[in-house]
Amino acid sequence: MATKKIDNSVWVSGRRKTAVARLKMEKGKGTIVINDKSFADYFPYELDQKKFLNVFSVAGRDQHEFDISFKMSGGGLKGQLDAAILALAKALVKYDENIRPLLKDAGLLTRDPRMKERKKYGLKRARKAPQFSKR
Repeated sequence: MATKKIDNSVWVSGRRKTAVARLKMEKGKGTIVINDKSFADYFPYELDQKKFLNVFSVAGRDQHEFDISFKMSGGGLKGQLDAAILALAKALVKYDENIRPLLKDAGLLTRDPRMKERKKYGLKRARKAPQFSKR
């Protein structure tokens, strides 16, 4: 895992497709900042917010225990959300190793390996071939 613990803060990264989420977590009042925006502004959909905050409920921790700061880059909104969830789960494990089995069983510590397949020469996309003409 690419994690670093400096003083009371934890630095962790999470990835999904081409999205990268770098997280800094420390004890605090519960503020979540993503690219200098509030959490609700960055992920405006309620379903995305619930999916993100589900990590805390699975771990049995209160979201207001920590100040969390993200730097997101690459990918789209859903890829960044999944990268942020992975980073948050890794950071919570860094703080308390006892919650690792809970997060592991929920599948929150597993990186999704699916990536876009590269384009091959002679084809239009990764697998789409030009239309065949008999004459």
